[in-house]
Amino acid sequence: MNHTEILEFLMEGTYTSKISTINKDGSSHLTPIWYILDENNHITFTTYSKSVKGKNLLRDPRISFCVDDQVPPFSFVIVYGIAEVISKPSDLLTWTTKIAERYMGKNLSDEYGKRNAVEGELLIKVIPTKTIGQKDISI
Repeated sequence: MNHTEILEFLMEGTYTSKISTINKDGSSHLTPIWYILDENNHITFTTYSKSVKGKNLLRDPRISFCVDDQVPPFSFVIVYGIAEVISKPSDLLTWTTKIAERYMGKNLSDEYGKRNAVEGELLIKVIPTKTIGQKDISI
């Protein structure tokens, strides 16, 4: 995939991502997330600061991110990068509402945005260092 195709794929539908962070012992922690792209096309998501992924990213900002389409002809994007962790974002509610709108729809976005814009929530922006994308791999 070229850069434009990767961006289009990342914003298609309601694909969730699986991210990998690094545990204290060096092992990986893998978890699904909701995300959107910011104005600079950086992957953007939130997580609670006391979650495993939150604690891992505060300690070590290296992150891997994978989104895949599990329907033939199958496609995927993998992003390796560094997480920019924003501990007290002034616009947290804006981001949580935008993310909620993608996954829960406009009617529920305010409700889920408020639910996720709580004290201790981190805003994460992934600054890519390497990106791989392949589309229609079963053709």
